[in-house]
Amino acid sequence: MTMKEVALSDLINQQKVGRYQKFILFTCLLLMIMDGYDIQSMAYAAPMIIEEWGVHKTMLGVVFSASLFGLFVGSFLLSSLSDRFGRRPILLISTFMFSILMLVTPHVGDIEQLTAIRFVTGIFLGGIMPNVMAYSSEIVPYKSRIFTMMVISCGYTVGAMLGGGISALLVPWGGWQAIFYFGGIVPLIIFFITLFKLPESLYFLSENSKNTPKILFWLKKFYPALTFNSEMKIINRTEVQVKKSPLELFKNKRAFFTYSIWIISILNMISLYFLANWLPTLSKESGLSLNQALMIGSTLQLGGTIGSIVMGLKIDKTGFYKVLIPVFLVAVISVALIGYAVSHIVLLFFIIFIAGFAIVGGQPAINALSASYYPVSLRTTGVGWSIGIARLGSVIGPLFGGYLSQFLVITHLFVIAAIPSLFVIIMLMIQAKYRS
Repeated sequence: MTMKEVALSDLINQQKVGRYQKFILFTCLLLMIMDGYDIQSMAYAAPMIIEEWGVHKTMLGVVFSASLFGLFVGSFLLSSLSDRFGRRPILLISTFMFSILMLVTPHVGDIEQLTAIRFVTGIFLGGIMPNVMAYSSEIVPYKSRIFTMMVISCGYTVGAMLGGGISALLVPWGGWQAIFYFGGIVPLIIFFITLFKLPESLYFLSENSKNTPKILFWLKKFYPALTFNSEMKIINRTEVQVKKSPLELFKNKRAFFTYSIWIISILNMISLYFLANWLPTLSKESGLSLNQALMIGSTLQLGGTIGSIVMGLKIDKTGFYKVLIPVFLVAVISVALIGYAVSHIVLLFFIIFIAGFAIVGGQPAINALSASYYPVSLRTTGVGWSIGIARLGSVIGPLFGGYLSQFLVITHLFVIAAIPSLFVIIMLMIQAKYRS
């Protein structure tokens, strides 16, 4: 089949996902897995650092929040740079820098140094998720976009989930430091793969006619059954052309969705990061062994991984709101019950799995909702700012967890932790009504 001109969006939408595109998506998935692992690594190392350094657990709350505040900064800064300079360079810089910083982390000597290096690491980790989400949505047909984003996004929860098991294997061999060495070596390998194999987003390239030869080069790799000649004209026909500015998030009736998705993301991140950061430590304090406490964290992420995939399939068929509203009702109930199940180990693992399914699995769906709403030329900025604003919740959650755990019994603590999910339901209902 030979073509003289092609609309890039039409071509991608009409073709099946090829072998090279699957390779790229798998690389994006690996980046998300290591993103999740590296963010969660501090939670798995925390019980051992508390014991080895003799520090109070509230000091680790500051370290948790420093890392997440770094993500807050990185999501804003690096997502905006991505829409200006391309997905590829920001992904490469982010991956290389957080790899090196993870390798340096085991050599810190006190809480102040640990806080500082986790903050800087967080900045570069903040460039991974919005870029990968936008990038993966732009190389698959429209009909596969939501499910693809959900699967790629759940790589984050897979990484966080695997972190518990990997930590349990590494700690007897190399102490808590081995957790960070693993989190630096693997993404460094991924960096060199992406350096030579990852193309720039074709949609980004198509904004400049000088990039036509590059686009044709990659189209030949994506679709080897098609024939492209050097004189072919590439037509840029994205959904809506807008300026690449964060101010565009509030124009042309986008303001309400932007504000409401920010509130939803903040609320869910409060619950998610409270659970993700404090469950291992609180479980150990409640009488579980170190290995059981580590596996509690992995169970939360396992539930989130399965939840992401199941929700992705359902959302493609019924839409976001018919799935997310009942899911967050389950979140309210399950989180409130965690504190009452600590003395029943099997029940505790089951309830935490359900909470992970709803809250951890719900966050990729919220991110996909954001990515599916904004036009291509604003997608990374929209997703990045949504994720960035949500980091406020990820900073608040660990701090409040550390503070409230000093005064509340564990049953009351988790009842309070369920409240943000209740407000998520209310906001989703308002947003659904506004958009209908």
